[in-house]
Amino acid sequence: MKDMMPNFNLVQPSDVESAANILAEAGENGWAMAGGQDSLDWFKDRIKRPTTVVDLSGIEALTGIREMADGGVEIGAMTTLTDVENNAVIKEKFGLLASAEARVASPQIRNKGTLGGNISQDARCWYYRSGIDCYRAGGTTCYADTPEGMNREHCLFGASRCVAVSPSDTAIALTSLDASMVIQNSSGETVVAAADYFIGPAIDIENMTILKPGDILTAIRIPATWAGADFYFEKIADRNTWDFALVNIATAMKMNGNIIEDIRITCGAVECVPKRLNVVEDIVRGSERNEDTANLGAGAAARGAVPLNYNHFKIPLMENLVRKALRG
Repeated sequence: MKDMMPNFNLVQPSDVESAANILAEAGENGWAMAGGQDSLDWFKDRIKRPTTVVDLSGIEALTGIREMADGGVEIGAMTTLTDVENNAVIKEKFGLLASAEARVASPQIRNKGTLGGNISQDARCWYYRSGIDCYRAGGTTCYADTPEGMNREHCLFGASRCVAVSPSDTAIALTSLDASMVIQNSSGETVVAAADYFIGPAIDIENMTILKPGDILTAIRIPATWAGADFYFEKIADRNTWDFALVNIATAMKMNGNIIEDIRITCGAVECVPKRLNVVEDIVRGSERNEDTANLGAGAAARGAVPLNYNHFKIPLMENLVRKALRG
């Protein structure tokens, strides 16, 4: 029966340590809930059946935006998308993230949804979300990757049994900003780079991040490395609001006159993880920012892509977004 949640114990701790201990005790049957925008859908569809749900919304330490000594910022994982988008320091130093936040879903969802929840959300493949026993759900078939499969929104790179893509707009911005994620569990605290936080199906087909049962994402740290850089963000979707990307792009660029001194360029919705375009970065770094450089970078953007039956259009779309980002 749809739209009826299974029974579970709801726990609302006031500190991270208590939440971590409760989740550790619950193990595979525990669920950490942030804004609830995605969690409640899983519960109503009865696809996820945790016995213990830990509501993190009452933990004050998980919210807020703090400037760090090195000029970077630390953002509590439970900080709402709206608060991040409107923060003066974020807009001044790290406008790439503010631009990405502004394109997430709708204003109502951004008012409730959290940064930590957005980057940690599960795959959006409709086969998986419908409760079908695909590889990601523990089965033996990827129904999107079949001759009859509907895979218009699925991946160009990194397929390994599963062809779902990373659905987060903010994840690609944080990857381009060289952010790191702070994770806490009952054993202590760990800090990992954004590039290591997101994982593909070849590593763990049932998870899109390195979070394990008992782990809590507590904060996101952005170093000062790219503060005030030349940023570019664009998202192409079927609708301008309340929709996921067909392809999106986040670029941070340091200029020396008209020379591209350094660059980070990341695409989303083309792989299960945010796709760093390292080849494009290597090609354009040290070059003059002009049409020739933009065309050269765009030509290498989709190198190695393996399109599915219905998503060939993503290749020229990705190339054009790279061209626009390099042009500025």
